[in-house]
Amino acid sequence: MMEPDTKSMIRVDQAGEYGATRIYAGQLAIMGSRSKAARTIAGMAAQEERHLRRFNALIAERRVRPTALQPLWSVAGYALGVATALMGPEAAMACTAAVETEIDKHYADQLRELGDSDPELSESIADFQAEELEHKEQALAAGAERALGYPLLSAAIRAGCRAAIQLSKRI
Repeated sequence: MMEPDTKSMIRVDQAGEYGATRIYAGQLAIMGSRSKAARTIAGMAAQEERHLRRFNALIAERRVRPTALQPLWSVAGYALGVATALMGPEAAMACTAAVETEIDKHYADQLRELGDSDPELSESIADFQAEELEHKEQALAAGAERALGYPLLSAAIRAGCRAAIQLSKRI
């Protein structure tokens, strides 16, 4: 059996957590901080910042090259956040639900691939996966599925996530 490509895993996970912080930054720039939805998003954003700090540390400790696409993810993530927030709080929550659906699958795949080969990385991924699932549940409870055009919006965001994951693994 081949050893898991932990460098690629760390690269893509750092990029994903960075993208999540940019989505939430875009949403909060539009929503402010007063609404219930904005307070929920701010809490999720704080957790994503913690995830990002952990993957930034792993990038440095293990000498992993970050994705060259980070400037693109910065702009794309922020734009997605702004766009969904402009559509309303339910669309902002639909964005979270869609992203976290893909991230849950992505982290589950990584944990399966890692097995017991890298307990430190597996522990971080498992901890973060649990928090990402909480974000998804919070978003659904906050009305994500009531967003205008939810099935299309969710499908488009999920496809974008899958593409970003594949690109960030390699580039």
